[in-house]
Amino acid sequence: MSNWVRVKGIVKKGYGVASGCTRDPRFPQGTIEMQKPFFRERGLDLEGYFPGTINLSIAPHQYRVRQAKYTFKNIKWSIDAPAEDFSFFDCRIIPISGEAIVGSIYYPHPETKPEHFQSPDILELLAPYISDLTYGNELTIEVDQRQIEIT
Repeated sequence: MSNWVRVKGIVKKGYGVASGCTRDPRFPQGTIEMQKPFFRERGLDLEGYFPGTINLSIAPHQYRVRQAKYTFKNIKWSIDAPAEDFSFFDCRIIPISGEAIVGSIYYPHPETKPEHFQSPDILELLAPYISDLTYGNELTIEVDQRQIEIT
């Protein structure tokens, strides 16, 4: 536990492509749902997670990638997008009203990502569905600083 650190953040509205909320015809089920089979065949099963991300602003903090739990290179998950690299990091999400939820930080590598870039204070979280979560909510997350450093 000594390698884990806590940071508070605020849930922000994202682009809506991960969940499919934007109804982009290139990603009809959302990007996460389309990517899941590629991650699963490489050893990461995301079936228990909601097929979208929680965009958490940890401002004024930022993060620095150290050693991901999983990294997948050159994933060609869509005919309408170039191959991308992805990393995943352990996290625990602690809503104000509840117990810790095991989740993952989803990190499409910016150098291979074609669009929908995130601010350096935004972490994209994958987790089981959290029913009472809304934009503007405060969440605390715990991260393993051997994997990702909060600065």
